[in-house]
Amino acid sequence: MTSTATSTVDTQRRRPVLLISVVAVLVAAIVAWLVWPSDGGEQVQRSTQGAYTVELSVVDPHQGGNVFALAITGAAPDVVTVEPVMPQMGHALAPSPAIAEGPGRYRTGDVLLPMAGQWEITVSLRGPSGATQHVFPLLVK
Repeated sequence: MTSTATSTVDTQRRRPVLLISVVAVLVAAIVAWLVWPSDGGEQVQRSTQGAYTVELSVVDPHQGGNVFALAITGAAPDVVTVEPVMPQMGHALAPSPAIAEGPGRYRTGDVLLPMAGQWEITVSLRGPSGATQHVFPLLVK
């Protein structure tokens, strides 16, 4: 066999190995990105529905317990709840009450988000200005 034929055979043998190696590195990078602890910082979102404007903030949304802070403008609501839902997986958790910390400021206790992925956080308000719901998308790592 000539040296050109030998190098062609060697190249053809290396292609699958190279392809498998590249795919393995990509998979490892994606898995590391998903599970790597990160300081995602504070996420703040705002929604206006009816007479209320709600600003929801959470620091580094992650699997496990999360505390949600709410700033609400409009007449003070009588009841404020936070309800996490994961539509893609069919998960809906019981609403958690948010406790008033001061005028227009509310906070939940630890709200357990049992898995990573895309969640929707529904903030429900009921008070003198009526009832509203504000839905916030939240990516949990």
